[in-house]
Amino acid sequence: MSKPHWRPARASDLPAISAIAARIHPDLPESPEVLAEKMRLCPDGCHVLAADDEIVGYGLAHPWKQHWIPSLDGFLGRLPNDADCLYLHDIAVLPRSRGGVARAYVAEIEQLARASGLTALALVSVYGTRPLWEGFGFRPATADAELRAKLEAYGASATYMLRNLAAT
Repeated sequence: MSKPHWRPARASDLPAISAIAARIHPDLPESPEVLAEKMRLCPDGCHVLAADDEIVGYGLAHPWKQHWIPSLDGFLGRLPNDADCLYLHDIAVLPRSRGGVARAYVAEIEQLARASGLTALALVSVYGTRPLWEGFGFRPATADAELRAKLEAYGASATYMLRNLAAT
């Protein structure tokens, strides 16, 4: 098997992305249509991790507003004109392909954010992955009541995190 590498996601990758999402996030289901919308709205932020002819992971990111998270399994409709961050909606890699591959995707997303004039990355850490994201320079952000209510849909350990790109 060749070394996995990140490449831009294509519409034809959607079945593989949906299958990985269902396997990695069984408690956080999202419809293929919701995932496809993210790919349509921000193709530059959406990648798959390919190993030979197989998709073994994916990353989906899009411009968004800090302290404002999309509803789980909800359509975005459109991207905000006044986006101030690149929101890392999801990164999921099959267990057999893990081991440092996320770092390359995060680096690509950081470059995209900087090229777009955005000074922060944002995400919701789930399943106790906060230490992983802290290793990438993300820090927990204070959540107001509205954000805390939205985070509940993402599970008990969900933490909203930001990474300031202006400081790096």
